[in-house]
Amino acid sequence: MNGDPGPVADYRPLILDENAPDDIPILVQLRKSPQVRILDLRDVLRGELAKVHSRPTLDGPDPDRWVYYPWRRTLVGLPGERTYRAIRLDRNRNKLTRDEQERLAGLAIGVVGQSVGHAVAYTLALEGTCGLLRLADFDDIELSNLNRVPGSIFDIGVNKSIVTARRIAELDPYLPIEVRTSGVDEESVDEFLTGLSIVVEECDSLDIKFAVREGARRHRIPLLMDTSDRGLLDVERYDLEPSRPPFHGLLGTTEGADLRGLSTRDKAPHVMRILDPKELSARMAASLVEIDESVTTWPQLGSDVQLGAAIVAAAVRRLGLGQKLSSGRTRIDLERGLDELAEPEPVGELVCEPEAIAPMPVPAATAILSVLECAQRAPSGGNAQPWSLRVDESEVRIELARTRSSALDIGYRGSAVAIGAALHNARAAAAAHGILGGHELIESDTTALTAVLRLGDGNDPLLARDYPAALARETNRRLGTGAPMAGNVLAGLAAAAGAEGATIRSVTDRADLALAAELLGESDRIRYLTSRLHQEMFAELRWPGDDPRTGIDVCSMELAADEHAKLAIGRRADVMDRLREWSGGAALGEHTGDRVLSSSAVIAVTFDNKKGTSGPGLTDYTRAGAALQRVWLEAQRRGLAVQPVSPVFLYARHNDELVAISPDFADTLASLQGRFLDLLGVPGHEIMALVLRLSYAAPASVRSRRLPVSGAGNRS
Repeated sequence: MNGDPGPVADYRPLILDENAPDDIPILVQLRKSPQVRILDLRDVLRGELAKVHSRPTLDGPDPDRWVYYPWRRTLVGLPGERTYRAIRLDRNRNKLTRDEQERLAGLAIGVVGQSVGHAVAYTLALEGTCGLLRLADFDDIELSNLNRVPGSIFDIGVNKSIVTARRIAELDPYLPIEVRTSGVDEESVDEFLTGLSIVVEECDSLDIKFAVREGARRHRIPLLMDTSDRGLLDVERYDLEPSRPPFHGLLGTTEGADLRGLSTRDKAPHVMRILDPKELSARMAASLVEIDESVTTWPQLGSDVQLGAAIVAAAVRRLGLGQKLSSGRTRIDLERGLDELAEPEPVGELVCEPEAIAPMPVPAATAILSVLECAQRAPSGGNAQPWSLRVDESEVRIELARTRSSALDIGYRGSAVAIGAALHNARAAAAAHGILGGHELIESDTTALTAVLRLGDGNDPLLARDYPAALARETNRRLGTGAPMAGNVLAGLAAAAGAEGATIRSVTDRADLALAAELLGESDRIRYLTSRLHQEMFAELRWPGDDPRTGIDVCSMELAADEHAKLAIGRRADVMDRLREWSGGAALGEHTGDRVLSSSAVIAVTFDNKKGTSGPGLTDYTRAGAALQRVWLEAQRRGLAVQPVSPVFLYARHNDELVAISPDFADTLASLQGRFLDLLGVPGHEIMALVLRLSYAAPASVRSRRLPVSGAGNRS
């Protein structure tokens, strides 16, 4: 016999369109009736819609509707179905993305048995993880059911499936629900299962349990069952294993006919074969002994039922989204979890004590050692110090260390800039100590790049003036005041760059700085979301307890409490993978963006690409590095805080290099690069060596350390 759907008005609201000719007279009659309450929620819910971030674009019109609930005698004004769901399910994001929500909305799910099944069906509707629910139960609500079924005294005597359907209709009137008030049996099971994506079996009768599984095998539908004891979940993937025996084969050769009409005593052996007595909770096992003695039937707690609903809903999500869920059995045992309570590990707080840093360290034992130490204090990307220093007879050699490169150091161009800064520092120290000689730059296949400073007896007052400044140089990541640049500062910086044949390009207008913050923040977002760049970025950081002589001391980042919390999330590669999937992560660029917005200027140190299409060599980048260091030292002499904010595309000159940096974001990087060059007014024949933000700010609280030179430890 087919399941009786029951009168639809008993459990389905009437959805009315006030512009539809057939609906207008019904609405007029309802509005006139003194027995009908009218509740118009449209304006209230539109107010909620205005708060939704990234509101979905609706395909076509979505007119409002009036929904009449006969069992409540209430007429409710609501937004249309798509708008209603966009508001109601907004807080699911991004535990469920919109795309995932749409996929799950294509599921048709049947639930047999409406005690545990009520909680399951309602939870699925609550999460919006189905597009149709088909409910079956022949029984009516009794008062003793209300320890686990979230109904009320007004539901006593009402069919259980109707009670479930009504409660869901009051949550989402647009969700299609079908009920079978005659339940399911061997004759009606195929009709019940037709068209379903998943069936959840929660009935009491062993023969019906067996019949539903046999039907699921025929229809190749996955079956889920929660047993409200120690969080037991059974998964039977008949969609993948149509020959799989019911109940995981635990009943052996038993057939459905063998289970029909059994007494409680006769059911017991079969139940125990399914549930495994040694795995039952002690209270459940003891209660089974007392059935028909001191207790009436199987005991169930409302909390266990709600837990089971959550477990089944999680399994449905996995099935609907094509995620891993194999046949088998598992337990999510709350009691065991509570037995294992333990003190949580405290979250490590970043404690950064301000350092008392003298502008000049103790002088080195010899002039040559002073030259080496000053060279070692040069800036470099990630404080990698991508060089090796050695003295050969009467010269200092600064050789590129290829092992200290990174993905952003395309063709060792960034390393060459750092070597140029180190060479300038060495020359300044040599000039101050009266041992300055000539210098040269050598490119070769063997060492890639070597800067050579010959030691003599010369001096240069202008170079020597940079010696104490080089020792006091710091990267300052503090927020600035945003005060305008003093009138002659940029001219002074341009002169410093010009001494090495370089140029500065700058923006100081607030609107331009806001655009620079946007572009540089987006560059940082891409750095976080590109796996290799993310790995290298966090490999550069040094936390309390780490060796700080290379890399960036986290304390030097001048993080506020909320920024430290964001960094703790930002270092997780699995979180970045999710954000990349969602095309999200705009907040990842806030740290840089906020600092650029607080700045007085953003400048790029550039140099002329005299070699045209062949591009500059490493020696050109080295000369630009010397110019960069002159600009940095001059900026600090003029009271400015300096921080490199170079974008990830800085050293990319061709599209294939952008692809090498970040295959997924190469097009975005190309666009950012073009917009950034246009913003700073960098002409096509110039190449950027580094980008700096300049601000008026308090001194840095921590300076990055350096590796020792000839055993001499130091800070810069």
